[in-house]
Amino acid sequence: MKKVGKRYAALVKSYDIDAQYEIAEAINIVKKNAVAKFDESFEIAINLGVDPRKADQMVRGTVSLPHGTGKDVRVLVLAKTPKDQEALEAGADYAGLDEYIEKIKGGWADVDVVVATPDVMGEVGKLGRILGPRGLMPNPKVGTVTFDIAKTVKELKAGKIEYRVDKTGNIHAAIGKCSFTADKLLDNANIFFSSIVKAKPSTAKGKYIKNVVFSSTMSPAVIVKDGSFKID
Repeated sequence: MKKVGKRYAALVKSYDIDAQYEIAEAINIVKKNAVAKFDESFEIAINLGVDPRKADQMVRGTVSLPHGTGKDVRVLVLAKTPKDQEALEAGADYAGLDEYIEKIKGGWADVDVVVATPDVMGEVGKLGRILGPRGLMPNPKVGTVTFDIAKTVKELKAGKIEYRVDKTGNIHAAIGKCSFTADKLLDNANIFFSSIVKAKPSTAKGKYIKNVVFSSTMSPAVIVKDGSFKID
């Protein structure tokens, strides 16, 4: 732990942690500081001027990143035949119904996303206490309850991610790998930011985007200058 502390302290000294940087420069700082022995995730955190305790100020949605996340997303589809076969043919890692419901009840949840068809939600809903806390419960609002299984699975595998504001008003997501080129990270960051802006609740008052920072899995945060993003 002491060695990690020294490394972190050295990274903090490599730039002004209190300064705001233009988006391109912020990306380059994070990439330069990603010196771990593995390909670190490139992460974005956005602090929003909303009250997540109020249902009408909940910010939640999905966005398809043009260059993906660099992560192999493990997808489970809960569906009856023939939709389960459609899911597997589209690239799902697991598909079926009764077998996986029993596995989940037994504690298994070794996946990143769970998709379900509407006709099985009566059974899937009973798994809420298990899947809910892990952020895996299928939800029609984010497109994970659908009959369009093939399209959904392909989008998830290609880089479609879900975001949701937490109780402190922050949205956090991995939007690539530090091995990505700066241009690809810039594209992903702009698309993600644009989606958050478009998701602004009509009831939110005052400044909506309060703060944006970039970081990697193992590096300190870099503040992105207000107005740096290109909104599509």
